[in-house]
Amino acid sequence: MSSSPHPVELQLPCSIAPFVPQSQGMCLLDHIVAVDNDGLQADVTPNAESIFAIDAGIPAWIGLEWLAQAVAAWAGWHARTHRQPPAIGFLIGSKRFETLHEHLAIDHTYRVSIHLDFRADNGLGHFQGEIQDDEGVRLAHGTLTVFQPPASERPEQAVNEETSP
Repeated sequence: MSSSPHPVELQLPCSIAPFVPQSQGMCLLDHIVAVDNDGLQADVTPNAESIFAIDAGIPAWIGLEWLAQAVAAWAGWHARTHRQPPAIGFLIGSKRFETLHEHLAIDHTYRVSIHLDFRADNGLGHFQGEIQDDEGVRLAHGTLTVFQPPASERPEQAVNEETSP
């Protein structure tokens, strides 16, 4: 598929699912609420049926996956604006992921924010991320190192129907 010289205009807020290459219920975030060249903000409201929910709530370490999916959505958003499907990417590592609580309450809305520190030509990227409650209190934060292979080196991937432009 060739990219268009004219980017696609997308409306916010919107469902996050079309922008991440996740399927089978593994897209954990709900909506993109803001996005620009350097970052993204998304909302998630986990409930008792959420895949990682337990009696105590959502284990706070799942917040690391929320941050990684926000990075994937950021990359998917930019791909979609250039008429490309979301590409596969990898979480290489994280530093100093810290949480205030062991669990996050279900049926509360959380704001997941990521900000790009740098992105190298070889596909390596570094992001700062944080999770806030609905009152703006920071509940978790950390840094993520990610890798998205250059287009010429990506394996063929199955794209679910939700991700087709």
